[in-house]
Amino acid sequence: MSGQNKILPIHSDEKHAILEIRRIVIDEEEPLSKVVRFLKEKVSYYDWVGIYVIEGKNLVLNSFVGKPTIHTCIPIGKGICSLAVTEMRTIIIDDVLTDPMYIPCDERTRSEIVVPILANGRFVAGIDIDSNTPSAFTDWDKKFLEKVADILSVLFVS
Repeated sequence: MSGQNKILPIHSDEKHAILEIRRIVIDEEEPLSKVVRFLKEKVSYYDWVGIYVIEGKNLVLNSFVGKPTIHTCIPIGKGICSLAVTEMRTIIIDDVLTDPMYIPCDERTRSEIVVPILANGRFVAGIDIDSNTPSAFTDWDKKFLEKVADILSVLFVS
């Protein structure tokens, strides 16, 4: 799959999707739940979409759409989500089966992207997306999801 083919199937205009996410964050109750649902519905290869929030020394699953996971609380220092925390950058894993940091959740998962949500210069949460497609995530996903993370960061500013 090339990056040019990876567009939102219903809204081929990325700007429309960004505007809708902004509207959800401003106008809706439970915006994190609604944003993960929106992403899962609009991007065909996003098979599991969740947001983990920092609570003490753990990442705690706040909202998700997809197959239920037993990994609702991940100690910082374990897994790909933790790598995004410690490095404060987007992490893309093309083949989770070959990455020793990957914490298996669903045997169908083949690739993962974790995008940090930063507020006041610190990591407060992360968007975690799994795909059943190997090498599913491209630079388009990275840039798009970093825009989404920036929008969500306002929910964590104190």
